[in-house]
Amino acid sequence: MTFSVPGLAVARGIAIGRAVLVGSSRVEVAHYFVEPHQIEDEIERVRRGRNAVVEELQRLQGEMPQDAPPELTALLDVHLMLLQDEMLTSGVKHWITERLYNAEWALTTQLEVIGRQFDEMEDDYLRERKADLEQVVDRILRHMKGVAHPVAPPASSPRRKTQQDLLLDDTVDVPLVLVAHDLSPADLLQFKKSVFAGFVTDVGGKTSHTAIVARSMDIPAVVGARSASQLVRQDDWVIIDGDAGVMIVDPSPIILAEYGFRQRQIELERERLARLRHTPAVTVDGQKVDLLANIEMPGDAVTAVAAGAVGVGLFRTEFLFMGRLGNLPDEEEQYHAYREAVEGMQGLPVTIRTIDIGADKPLDKAHKDDSLNPALGLRAIRWSLADPAMFRTQLRAVMRAAAHGQVNILFPMLAHPSEITQTLAQVRLARAELDARGAVHGPARLGAMIEVPAAALMVRHFLRHFDFLSIGTNDLIQYTLAIDRADESVAHLYDPMHPAVLRLVADVIAECRAQGKGVSVCGEAAGDLAMTRLLLGLGLRSFSMHPAQILAIKQEVLRADTRKLSVWARTVLDDEGAETRAAI
Repeated sequence: MTFSVPGLAVARGIAIGRAVLVGSSRVEVAHYFVEPHQIEDEIERVRRGRNAVVEELQRLQGEMPQDAPPELTALLDVHLMLLQDEMLTSGVKHWITERLYNAEWALTTQLEVIGRQFDEMEDDYLRERKADLEQVVDRILRHMKGVAHPVAPPASSPRRKTQQDLLLDDTVDVPLVLVAHDLSPADLLQFKKSVFAGFVTDVGGKTSHTAIVARSMDIPAVVGARSASQLVRQDDWVIIDGDAGVMIVDPSPIILAEYGFRQRQIELERERLARLRHTPAVTVDGQKVDLLANIEMPGDAVTAVAAGAVGVGLFRTEFLFMGRLGNLPDEEEQYHAYREAVEGMQGLPVTIRTIDIGADKPLDKAHKDDSLNPALGLRAIRWSLADPAMFRTQLRAVMRAAAHGQVNILFPMLAHPSEITQTLAQVRLARAELDARGAVHGPARLGAMIEVPAAALMVRHFLRHFDFLSIGTNDLIQYTLAIDRADESVAHLYDPMHPAVLRLVADVIAECRAQGKGVSVCGEAAGDLAMTRLLLGLGLRSFSMHPAQILAIKQEVLRADTRKLSVWARTVLDDEGAETRAAI
């Protein structure tokens, strides 16, 4: 019987194939108390398991195929950082030493402690890193138990193929779709891209590692499909609709034929889009539009260039601080990461955003916050200004990287004139510190993110101090409409086309253009085809998005006539009903 399983659309396209149920790698954990004289032995057991996983991941990195996406390497780096995290290791030692827990119990207990902190994080990308921590702990537990690979399920249940099956099976003559509770970066490396056509996972969000890798590999994927791995049987025919975010199980011949036709149409469209890679993004009426890339890791720069991006509009630096709960990256480490991204863009501009993290996303115990509403607490620029030494360390690293190419510095979540004054003072101090020690550094344009209504309403004041602005639509929508976009119960109210949101965006763009200052949109709206024509009509000439979205947006730009769109956009702004906005 045909049925569908809804989830989140994270990588567009259609995949049709046989389901491969990848067995869960979770191992059972014993809970018992140890004797005081066994403490050192238990700690040593954990240490050996951790070291074995470090060696395993380093081996995988060394054997990385040349065609593997850079995101996989970077995600393995995240796992290696988590393995070395002081909060994980010291916490495990605490439970063994103080509570006399056995090693496995101590490890899972500390996982729960850190996991709760990840759950409280406001940032989607950082919250998803909880899955990385769980997978790291799981690999340690498997090595401690002497189980190097996921265990096959009992014979009474449908057999689920393991990584080894797929590695050894070179005779697969139909596409395969991986269905799992979750997939780690290390797991993904062990599957052949030529064998599988897409992913479906029970858990995960749009910024989970599976989603990131799927987008980088241009493979259809649906995540957060809840009980998909329990509902699908081994070898079922399944369809992944990466556009709608749904998996169809046991499709009828009519549905198969329909999706087969759509799949062929998508492939033809991708071939057409690929020809646009080196075509300048210029509208019908001659307006040049900059299509930039959002990146999260230095290695993403290579992907951005290959996708035809004319620069990086947003380099999220949070990944460097991820998993560093007790040991923040120093200036030298940050400098090398930023330099890698700058050099990877081959002379194209790179906009580096200072760390957008906060007390709602704790990096260590000293920064933990128990506020009832962390989304409105000590985060982003507020967090940076609360720790000037840390802030200047990042600023110095960025300025040094600016000696190797065009660099812009972007500051998140500014809202008060005093914050602007303090931020610019820290920039001057950081540059003076570099001058004092004779360190080589380069010039950098300064920009501010418009993410809260207060910033949008005082845009003129912002433009007196900054060279450019970048509109972060994700947070702007959230704060304007008082909607937590991570809360499923109110997610239907999260509306990028709400009249108030559109008015704020339009006013910021108009004021920047009037003053001859640069402005871009770097939120999800920039890569949303449904928004492209409206944003062009409002005067936007710079879009920053995931590299995989660039060619589709470019095609829309090439077909656009901004003279006609500007007239139409004004009618949309003046109309507060849903009908005009629905026509977008």
